[in-house]
Amino acid sequence: MHNSEDIYSHSDVLKMLDSLLREPAPFWNEFYTNREKNIPFFANIPDENLVSYFDSGLLTPGKVLELGAGPGRNAFYLAQKGSEVDAVDLSKEAIKWGKERASESKLPVNFIQGDIFELEIEKNSYDIIYDSGCFHHIAPHRRMSYLDLLQKALKPGGYFAITCFAAGGQYGGSEISDWEVYRLRSLKGGLGYTEERLKTIFSGFQLIEMRKMEPMEEGNPTFGIQDMWTALFQK
Repeated sequence: MHNSEDIYSHSDVLKMLDSLLREPAPFWNEFYTNREKNIPFFANIPDENLVSYFDSGLLTPGKVLELGAGPGRNAFYLAQKGSEVDAVDLSKEAIKWGKERASESKLPVNFIQGDIFELEIEKNSYDIIYDSGCFHHIAPHRRMSYLDLLQKALKPGGYFAITCFAAGGQYGGSEISDWEVYRLRSLKGGLGYTEERLKTIFSGFQLIEMRKMEPMEEGNPTFGIQDMWTALFQK
């Protein structure tokens, strides 16, 4: 009989490294429980960069997978544009909130509660994968799993778009090394990335656009804060 702490496979190594870091589900459930908190991205408005991709014609509606969707602010925009959206989040509180918003707005978003690395995904099934603020909470040892997920899920010619912390940013963007994550047993609130580093990590995709997010004033119909990278890639 195998001990649960025996290592026999690559996935056993990943699970062991997961166990060194904060258990994410309880944290994010608590995070989304109080909806009145002054969190900028709790507002039900889409990312300015996502809107710009559609306005400029870089993206057109299709089948979309959103990773770390929270209560669905970008998913609803994508559905409004005519996309078929699967919105995944680890937090049951975020998904509950998203489903409530969906029934109020009458927008058809398929909310899925679960770990993005345990999704049952058909190969080459999505036109677009969108990630707003999930990637910088992914531990270094899961980065390869993340890239595998993108390559598997996207159709040839499909698009992947991301917003993530810039290194040393105002809202987050820890500048610790990947090894330091495990010495400290912490992502320090979310890893920060440089332009060069993002280009290296996603070098298996064609870069279409990379820029800093445009900060948006309160009351604007789109979301934007400083010190975030936005990037659009094509498979």
